[in-house]
Amino acid sequence: MSDQIRLKKGLDLPIAGAALCEVTKRVAPGLVAVKPTDFRGMVPRLLVKEGDSVQAGTPLFADKKVAEMVFCSPVSGTVEAIVRGDKRKLLEVRVKADGKNEAIHFDIPKIASLDKQGMTSLLLKCGLWPCIKQRPYGTVADPQAEPKSIFISGMNTAPLGADPEFALKDDFNAIQAGVEALGRLSKGGVHLSLPARNFAGNELHKLTGVIFHQFEGPHPAGNVGVQINHISPINKGEVVWTVSLPWVAVIGRLFLKGVYDAHRTIAVAGPAAVNPSYVEVPAGVSMTDLAEYFGEGDLRIISGDVLTGEAVGREGFLGFYHDQVSVIKEGKYFEMFGWANPFRAKKFSVSRAYPAFLRCKKKYDMDTNENGGERAFLMNDVYGKVFPMDIYPLQLFKACLAGDLEKMENLGMYEVLEEDVALCEYVCPSKVEIQKIVREGIELMMKEL
Repeated sequence: MSDQIRLKKGLDLPIAGAALCEVTKRVAPGLVAVKPTDFRGMVPRLLVKEGDSVQAGTPLFADKKVAEMVFCSPVSGTVEAIVRGDKRKLLEVRVKADGKNEAIHFDIPKIASLDKQGMTSLLLKCGLWPCIKQRPYGTVADPQAEPKSIFISGMNTAPLGADPEFALKDDFNAIQAGVEALGRLSKGGVHLSLPARNFAGNELHKLTGVIFHQFEGPHPAGNVGVQINHISPINKGEVVWTVSLPWVAVIGRLFLKGVYDAHRTIAVAGPAAVNPSYVEVPAGVSMTDLAEYFGEGDLRIISGDVLTGEAVGREGFLGFYHDQVSVIKEGKYFEMFGWANPFRAKKFSVSRAYPAFLRCKKKYDMDTNENGGERAFLMNDVYGKVFPMDIYPLQLFKACLAGDLEKMENLGMYEVLEEDVALCEYVCPSKVEIQKIVREGIELMMKEL
């Protein structure tokens, strides 16, 4: 049996350009990158140099804090560039694929023969430990920690998000193996949340060894943080691990094939995308390999969704945890009369300030225009309407701004990451960068506590 949870708070952005459920291209490995900046709290130690030959599964860098934790190349080829930023901060390790798809073959024992320590050592050795994230703080999981449970979200409600049921339709056996492997890491079991609307018809409901939950409601119902808040809230001193479904499949492939196989099917979508659809790519794929899906003009190419993704440009790379690329126009323009113009039929408004809300099924050609600048931080309940967690959002944000650690703890900071408050930033009438406020609050807690 599974419990069914219905959420009423939230918002599904009516943005145009959803990906059609068809794979229109399979990208041959070209130039890929692994970015240390994708891993919060990790201090990289470089293990390769430019010109080195690598295989899929070859460690590129390690964590200085946990020497056994390595981050591997997703393809075989040559290390083309090591990109550094200010103060020689390591930003990217770029690998030029040789087209041979050679991989290190690991000696993989049966899942049933491994205990927590054995499974941890194996995932660390094979470079798959970084796919496990830890709450609080959203860092890579601490191998020495004892999580009370492991959570996986089998639904994606983010704007234009990839449909897990379609993207992973050929990976059922790999997901089953991945779930069994993760089950060795926690006595609290593996929790999997699926959409209530088609639970019985979802192939994933046939998985064994998991605790099922059904969720119904608008975004962010698919966020694993929201699901944790309604299933098993995180208290001070507790640790919960989370894994995205595509990475569960990668863990499973390790046990089925004995290799590091991190290819994935991603959605390329957005109002400015050409032929929005699904593409099969290697992890860390370069946006230049997806150039045919980007139109002309001044566009923002986003690794991830439009609310929480990272703007990487036409020559950037797919993020480690991302399974979609969003393409929207840059909104570098001004409008006469602005919000006071009553005839903005092509604009979407949460507050129903424009008549467009009468066309409830209309999709909008949204861009990056903020429609105004930052203003005073207003006291209102607008955040509570789109924030379905049992937390007072406005008070939490003010505690983060004030750096009040005690209040941040008491108000539920252990349960929140930037993705959980992204809608609050979208609807904010003050144009406040709430995700940045929460990120700085998390960094303060990591430093002080």
